[in-house]
Amino acid sequence: MKLARTQGLTDVQTEILSTVRTFVDKEIIPHAQELERGDIYPQAIVDRMAELGLFGLTIPEEYGGLGESLLTYALCVEELARGWMSVSGVVNTHFIVAYLLTRHGTPEQRRRFLPRMATGEVRGAFSMSEPDLGSDVAAIRTTAVRNGDDYVIDGRKMWLTNGSTATLVAVLVRTDEGRDRAHENLTTFLIEKPTGTGTVAPGLTIPGRLHKMGYKGIDTTELLFDGYVARADTVLGGGAGRGFAQMMDGVEVGRVNVAARACGIALRAFELGARYAQQRRTFGKPIFEHQAIGFSLAEMATKVEAAHLMMVNAARLKDSGRRSDVAAGMAKYLAGEYCNEVTQASFRIHGGYGYSIEYEIERLMRDAPFMLIGEGTSEIQKRIIAKGVLRDYRI
Repeated sequence: MKLARTQGLTDVQTEILSTVRTFVDKEIIPHAQELERGDIYPQAIVDRMAELGLFGLTIPEEYGGLGESLLTYALCVEELARGWMSVSGVVNTHFIVAYLLTRHGTPEQRRRFLPRMATGEVRGAFSMSEPDLGSDVAAIRTTAVRNGDDYVIDGRKMWLTNGSTATLVAVLVRTDEGRDRAHENLTTFLIEKPTGTGTVAPGLTIPGRLHKMGYKGIDTTELLFDGYVARADTVLGGGAGRGFAQMMDGVEVGRVNVAARACGIALRAFELGARYAQQRRTFGKPIFEHQAIGFSLAEMATKVEAAHLMMVNAARLKDSGRRSDVAAGMAKYLAGEYCNEVTQASFRIHGGYGYSIEYEIERLMRDAPFMLIGEGTSEIQKRIIAKGVLRDYRI
C-alpha cells in the first residue's frame, strides 16, 4: 500500500501530481542536501517551478493561471515538501497573496497583479507578525496614517518569508478608523518593492536574512517602515478596516498549506526509515524484522495516512465554500504534531547515522519543528478548535 494517495481525483489533478512527483524525485531530492547545507536559494528549482506553471496553479484561467483548487495545490505542496520543505515555502506565501487578491482584491488590483503572478514574474509574500505580538494579531502596532490621498506607514514587521525575493507584499497594519473593536481597525496594504535587502524603497527597508535552525535556503527577513508612503489604491479591496477578516481568510488556506507541508515531511521521514530498516541488519536479519522496529513503522505509517486524510478533508471543505476554520485548525494541529513524531521515530530507526549531516533525516529533524509554529502554533490551533467545536455543543 502506497501512503498518502488521494481518492476521487480528476484526470487533470492526477496528471499534475504525477508531474510534480517526478519533478521532486529528479530535480529536488538529489540537490536538496547540498543546497540546504550551504543555505543556498534554489534559483534553478524555482525557475523550473515557474516553467511548470506552479506559481499560477490556483490563479483563475482568465488571468493566465490554471484555475485549480486548494486541494490540488495542497497535494502539490505535500509533494514539494517531501522533496525539500523550503521549496514548498517559496510558493506558499505567493499562493496566499494570489488567493487574497482573487477573493478580496478590486477588479483593477486583480488585473494588475494576477497575470504576472501566474507566470512568477511577480512573487508574493505576506506579513502579519511583529516582534512582540506573536499570535495576538489584533494588537498590531505598525500604523498607517491617512495623509490626503495617501497613507504614511511606520512600524516593524517580523518573520517575513520570501522577504528579499518577493516583489509584492500583503501587509497588515493598523489604520484606526475609529471602530470600537480593535481588529476592525486593521487594513491590508499591497506593497510593491524590488528584490534584495537594504533600503529597497524610500521609507522601506529589508534587513539581512534571519538565520534559522532549519528551513534553510529560503529567505526570512524583517520589514521596516519609516515614513513609507502608500497610495490609497494599494489598500486590498479598496476599503480600510477589512484587513483582519481578509488575512484570517488567507491564514485559513495557509494552515491547510502547512498541514500539507507537514504531511510531506512525515511521508519522506517514513520513506527513509522504511528504506533504512530494510538495509540495516542486526543479529542476522534486517532490523524491520525486529518487533520494536516493525511496530514503530506501523505507527509511523498510520500517522502519515491519518494526517494526509485530515489535510485533504480540510482542503475539500474550504473548496466547497463552507466554514472550515476548525477543520483547517485540526488538520494543521494533527499534521504538525504527527510530522514531528514520525520524523523522530525515523531518526531513532537510523540510530547514530541519523545524527550525521550526511543522512537526509538530520535535515528533516530540523525542518519538522517549524510545523508546530508556522501559521499559528499548535496551542493556537487548540484554542480555535475548542471554540469552534463548542459552537455545536453549547449547553
